[in-house]
Amino acid sequence: MYLNEEGVGQGIKNSGIPREEIFVTTKLACTFHSRAEECLDQSLSKMGLDYVDLYLMHWPLSLNPNGNHFFFPKKPDGTYDTEEGWDFTKTWRSLEGLLNTGKVKAIGVSNFSTVNLEKLLKTAEIIPAVNQCELHPYLSQEKLLKYCNEKGIHLTSYSPFGSTNTPLLREPVITEIANKNGMTEAQVILAWCIQRGTSVIPKSVTPSRITSNFQVSELPEDDFLTLNKLGETHKVRYISLSSSITIFHDDE
Repeated sequence: MYLNEEGVGQGIKNSGIPREEIFVTTKLACTFHSRAEECLDQSLSKMGLDYVDLYLMHWPLSLNPNGNHFFFPKKPDGTYDTEEGWDFTKTWRSLEGLLNTGKVKAIGVSNFSTVNLEKLLKTAEIIPAVNQCELHPYLSQEKLLKYCNEKGIHLTSYSPFGSTNTPLLREPVITEIANKNGMTEAQVILAWCIQRGTSVIPKSVTPSRITSNFQVSELPEDDFLTLNKLGETHKVRYISLSSSITIFHDDE
């Protein structure tokens, strides 16, 4: 769905690194909720792989597979065109079945609130390995993090720097902490995410920044606590969907 699977597959092939040493994650598109294995097979074909290590349900929202857009069809009023008679609990059962095919090693979800996780767990036979969500100092997701820890669901942070124009890298509090500790703003945010027990997936296409992102040291306790409080005065969610279905509930 990010139109990069062929490139990822080629990169793996060109790297010469054994497949078992690379962790590959891909996602189930919203328009394929009732055709999960078909979507997975397309992804595997594009990447030239036999399996993925983690397969995520991208959103808790099943969209019309015959709508006006391949991934995110909309109605005339601008809301997303949902697939009638289907919900994410059925999708999860399909993902559970994929574990028996050898095509996936683990399954998880993305953009799930505590409310939707609770609904899913009522009928699930397998607990999601991962919940991948927007998480950064402006959106600390304390309630969701606590819930996932209690249920044994690992939380992964996407968009740790905010939206595509990386607003958190210009946050004065973060810049002050970065200067104090000889770190970049990006390193400060990544360290904060890691110290909270989450994994984090920053996006970059610049080799020097990718290298820098791996050079993360631990934040002093006072700076860590300062970042914990940042969202109390400046709370922002950058990634959302306009839909007749509530996605995030009251987790903030």
